[in-house]
Amino acid sequence: MKYYVIIIFFLKSLFFTNHSVSNEIDIYKKIDLFGEVLEKINEEYVDEVNQSESMDSAINGLLQSLDPYSAYMSPEIFNEMQTETSGEFGGLGIEVSMESGVVKVISPIDDTPASRAGIKAGDYIVKIEDTQVQGKTLSEAVELMRGPIGTSIELTVRRRGEKKAIKFNIAREIIKIQSVKTDLLDNDIGYIRLTSFNENSSDQIEYKIKDLEKNHTIRAYILDLRNNPGGLLSQAIKISDFFLENGEIVSTKSRQSSENRKWFAKKGDLTNGKTLIVLINYGSASASEIVAGALKDHKRAIILGENSFGKGSVQSIIPLKNKGAIRLTVAKYYLPSGKSISEVGVSPDIEISEEGNEFKIKSKTDNQLNYAIKLLKG
Repeated sequence: MKYYVIIIFFLKSLFFTNHSVSNEIDIYKKIDLFGEVLEKINEEYVDEVNQSESMDSAINGLLQSLDPYSAYMSPEIFNEMQTETSGEFGGLGIEVSMESGVVKVISPIDDTPASRAGIKAGDYIVKIEDTQVQGKTLSEAVELMRGPIGTSIELTVRRRGEKKAIKFNIAREIIKIQSVKTDLLDNDIGYIRLTSFNENSSDQIEYKIKDLEKNHTIRAYILDLRNNPGGLLSQAIKISDFFLENGEIVSTKSRQSSENRKWFAKKGDLTNGKTLIVLINYGSASASEIVAGALKDHKRAIILGENSFGKGSVQSIIPLKNKGAIRLTVAKYYLPSGKSISEVGVSPDIEISEEGNEFKIKSKTDNQLNYAIKLLKG
């Protein structure tokens, strides 16, 4: 019983630091109810309960009730996140979130086991091997998907428009992401494929554009952000700036108005105002949506493809006293128009459905890219 008294005291201290006196009675009742439920579980549940794990689950449930991106990381999981794997463990190459108790694929990453197997943005992972995902935390589900390089794992997914579950058997690999790829299409169209926003993405894109401008007569550009799950905000701002002469790129708004910020473009369009088409799909999220949204709002680019994912929030990793941490949403992104990306995404100017599982530059099944080339050729 002493265990529950300590928990209740802790919860009361936590809540009353941020709530007005008028809410105290209702909060006391809820916390007392929480303590009663814990006690009943400990006394009456059919199996013996690990109280520490139960509390971790309760904390994580509180965080995930806020949004799909907030979560609790135990000391073990937080330590693993900070530690280099040194090639010991491999992954599948997917960016995921938690929705309705199951893992939702934000995007498969190009040239990874997941993308080659046919995993798609929006897929719901309902089972990992023989383990049901329902009831697991996002961190626990991700941990189940990790493993030694070369070992295989079976994922069972539910897909939009499909009545039956689909099973994928995927071999783990070390995930090495080449974030920028370029090509020359039809002799005068510069093609830039960006798969993520990492620390070097803007430097790579700047170099690639300058190289294309120097060595070829470029008439137009295609910026391919499909299945790009995002990354660093700073990189989204720099890359947007490459195609703009001025104006707001993005703003963030948080609970504290003093922490609200806006970022603006500096003079100097690297492409000298050439026609630009940006490709997006349901797997384009976060930083991808910032770039696409800014270029759309400034009428600098034609946005072609499908509606983007709708992840318009900023998460911060906050360490805790127990050496664990919480991932907490602390701000939201807003486009120059003032619109929020969250749960809405960026809508294309020209909606073209996606065909095929891979985005190969010369692929005949790549509906969106082929349409973009046709549009630029007139």
